[in-house]
Amino acid sequence: MNAPVNPKKLIKGATGDWEIVIGMEIHAQVTSQAKLFSGASTAFGNDPNSNVSLVDAAMPGMLPVINEECVRQAIRTGLGLKAEINLRSTFDRKNYFYPDLPQGYQISQYKSPIVGEGEVIVDVPETGETITVRIERLHLEQDAGKSIHDLHPTLSFVDLNRSGVALMEIVSKPDLRSADEARAYVTKLRTILRYLGTCDGDMDKGNLRADVNVSVRRPGDELGTRCEIKNVNSIRFIGQAIEVEARRQIAIIEDGGTIEQETRLYDPGKGETRSMRSKEEAHDYRYFPDPDLLPLEFDQAYVDDLAKGLPELPDEKKARFMADYGLSPYDASVLVAERSSADFFEEVAKGRDGKAAANWIINELFGRLNKEGKDISETPVSAAQLGAIIELIGENVISGKIAKDLFEIVFTEGGDPRELVETRGMKQVTDTGAIEKAVDEIIAANPDKVEQAKAKPTLLGWFVGQTMKATGGKANPQALNDILKKKLGIE
Repeated sequence: MNAPVNPKKLIKGATGDWEIVIGMEIHAQVTSQAKLFSGASTAFGNDPNSNVSLVDAAMPGMLPVINEECVRQAIRTGLGLKAEINLRSTFDRKNYFYPDLPQGYQISQYKSPIVGEGEVIVDVPETGETITVRIERLHLEQDAGKSIHDLHPTLSFVDLNRSGVALMEIVSKPDLRSADEARAYVTKLRTILRYLGTCDGDMDKGNLRADVNVSVRRPGDELGTRCEIKNVNSIRFIGQAIEVEARRQIAIIEDGGTIEQETRLYDPGKGETRSMRSKEEAHDYRYFPDPDLLPLEFDQAYVDDLAKGLPELPDEKKARFMADYGLSPYDASVLVAERSSADFFEEVAKGRDGKAAANWIINELFGRLNKEGKDISETPVSAAQLGAIIELIGENVISGKIAKDLFEIVFTEGGDPRELVETRGMKQVTDTGAIEKAVDEIIAANPDKVEQAKAKPTLLGWFVGQTMKATGGKANPQALNDILKKKLGIE
């Protein structure tokens, strides 16, 4: 993509500016009860080698049988990426030896993937930009097992529980130009997958992993030689790995060297990438059509039927929140980042002030949850409780300050906000007589301040603070302001 180069995204080297070019291959584990070609369970955390069928263990004569649910999930993901769905695709054997790959090959898709070109619209918070990342393809493939090297001083163990688990490999074009963009892209892609329910995006369990292709070039030049950083399993590490690898490549080139195409690993402890192996090309894997599997074929009606069942996706939801509730693009983006947050917001906002609901959820609730290390699924404040607090403010029963105290009580102790306001005497004072009495006492006790306020109206704030203190923070702010201005002769 030869878009104009943004100077802010360039890295300064010893001999001038450099541009990073990034492409991503995301491996997303398909949400499915069974594996791609066998009926073995995909449950996480079971004893080693307990989720293994004869097919997964590559016993002689065992034949793979496609799991239709994995096909449906791949199509649904393709639709969510606004991508072309290929009604005919084929499975190939990708040949390589690894101890945890019992077949000696991986069943994948090479020339004819199930999903073709699509796109993801990404908001980049750090720059305020919105970028479009083109998707090259999505294909289905089976995962390998896991080699374990730290349980014995001289032996390695192999766990085949993951062997044969369905993966979607989502390959982007080299459209990303910074670590910030890469992080934002993976975050958005994970959000889409979670909305669709096609992958849970749990990177701690290895259910979403990234291979990051990084190269550098002078702005406007041809693409440089890329290195692939394999199996990065956190969004933070993706950003770090890109920065480290780009600077490594720049240093080599500026020193008169050349970049070798290779696969590297990122070591977050040392903050460096290290060589894993020289990069293979497609011909090194000797791809050929898998003779045990027929081409995968379905008709457009099958795709259309799946399209009808798609949920409202983040981009559409964000646009609707802005239109229906008058939210800012930022607030709408924050709320739609997780489907559960968006659903919670809609429940709170139903029949109430949408902007107030967004403010309370983003600033108060999310802030308090973050402090506790919790997410929206663990909130002790229900949508009904938060909605009641917003209603009490709107009805002038409590002030914004009292509302924050009430929110804290509901968060830590629970209870019905309306009952709490009654039983704990939290109603704001709207009786102007009571407010006037408090104001008169403060004015009488501070004649010098009264004279100063007439000359300098900003001192009104001091009187507001004193009156609030005298009324326990319960004076209606609007009524209080009006009475003070009248008494002090301030327009």
